[in-house]
Amino acid sequence: MKNTLAGKVLIYFFGLGSLLQWPMAALAENDSESASYNQSVETLKRDVLELNRDLLILEEELLYPSSTQLVMFLSMDVGTFFELDAVKVKVDGKLVIAHLYTERNIDALFRGGVQKLYVGNISSGEHEISAFFTGKGPAGRDYKRAAKLSIEKGADPTILELKIVDSSAKEQPDFEIKEWQP
Repeated sequence: MKNTLAGKVLIYFFGLGSLLQWPMAALAENDSESASYNQSVETLKRDVLELNRDLLILEEELLYPSSTQLVMFLSMDVGTFFELDAVKVKVDGKLVIAHLYTERNIDALFRGGVQKLYVGNISSGEHEISAFFTGKGPAGRDYKRAAKLSIEKGADPTILELKIVDSSAKEQPDFEIKEWQP
């Protein structure tokens, strides 16, 4: 079904492109017709953007139904004790995401940004989530830590937050996985 939908969307956009090209030369001569044409093009652009948004929402609903959806976010409140390089996440021992971070990514996270790290499907029942964080720890040494969480997947979407927080009491970063309630 995904290929069929994608094919229809591509045909629609290619057809739209050819429709927009042919009247350009003829309408350029008359300013009032040109203004009307520009208004029509703007309306058509808005319609295409709305259609694209609707198709993306439909695709997400089809690929990730709420009864099986697992979403993970990453946030950090770090600066002194840890510099993040990479994150790997496993669900029931299978790697689902591995992400390397750039300076720009890290800067966005330091400013309070939250990264949508993973969206996927898991079956109902009990699952174990493991997250592995690598980077530079205190005194610039290589640092690798893990956090684990066991969850019970029900009918609602499961939303998890992987958190990295400085602990000034321990002078170490803390890594945890927290489940959000929908």
